[in-house]
Amino acid sequence: MGKKPELLVTPKDIDAVNRLFKAGADAIVIGEQRYGLRLAGEFTRDEVKEAVNIAHEQSKKVYVAMNALFHNDKVDELADYVKFLREANVDGITFGDPAVLMTVREVAPDLKLHWNTEQTVTNWFTANYWGRKGATRAVLAREINMDAIVEIKENAEVEVEVQVHGMTSMFQSKRTLIGNYMQFQGKNLEVEKRDKERNLHLFDPERDARYPIFEDENGTHIMSPNDICIIDELEEMIDAEIDSFKIDGLLKSTEYMEIATALYREAIDFCADARDEYEERKENYLAKLEEIQPENRKLDTGFFFKETVY
Repeated sequence: MGKKPELLVTPKDIDAVNRLFKAGADAIVIGEQRYGLRLAGEFTRDEVKEAVNIAHEQSKKVYVAMNALFHNDKVDELADYVKFLREANVDGITFGDPAVLMTVREVAPDLKLHWNTEQTVTNWFTANYWGRKGATRAVLAREINMDAIVEIKENAEVEVEVQVHGMTSMFQSKRTLIGNYMQFQGKNLEVEKRDKERNLHLFDPERDARYPIFEDENGTHIMSPNDICIIDELEEMIDAEIDSFKIDGLLKSTEYMEIATALYREAIDFCADARDEYEERKENYLAKLEEIQPENRKLDTGFFFKETVY
């Protein structure tokens, strides 16, 4: 029996926390937009506490995202939020900005830190650099292939987390690009919602690709036109003992996430414990996920096998 990776998901609210744990998730990432980037939903402090209670009753984990890049005006708030997270008994903090690491060292040195900058964890030296600074996990970039992932895991002194499903971030600017454009066109910004609910896309007719785009407190985000899905290609990473597989639920319904979580739960269990069974079923898992994909969002294997070109 191989070592099983943690199955990590992103719920959008407390209802989703309950449902995704029931579907087989081992851990969740939640937080609030003020400190975390591209979250599936907004969790107040009370909801963070509630999520921790739900998780810990089932021996599951809650990580809180503080992976935004902070300007001077927010640096003074970080200690208060980190102290709250320590008191709430969360299992870890995801960070990209060293300001978070320095704050945690100061006010909550026992809290586990996961280094996540979305794009820059591309080699094991970087993973170990942050490990020696205090991180216990590196969240790998979405743009590296399977061979590089396995090599990083072989040489990493920290846990390794890999996204296996969902959309990925292609671009972020701190500037409100859509808002600026609408203002240029003379549109009323108060009326124009530019958040995730608005369902705005950049459209590339040549490739028939639609890139979701939204704005929030952290600026403008442009997301991938396709969703990663490697439910039928898990063998190599399970054999390499990758520590955590993440399903990103951004812009997905809880119903979608429930089905995806349950399918990956079964796939991981069979792949680790009964490989023949997994080999037999994996095409079926992929077919089931294709059935629930939103219109205009194809599934692909991202950069795992260097197929995707944006």
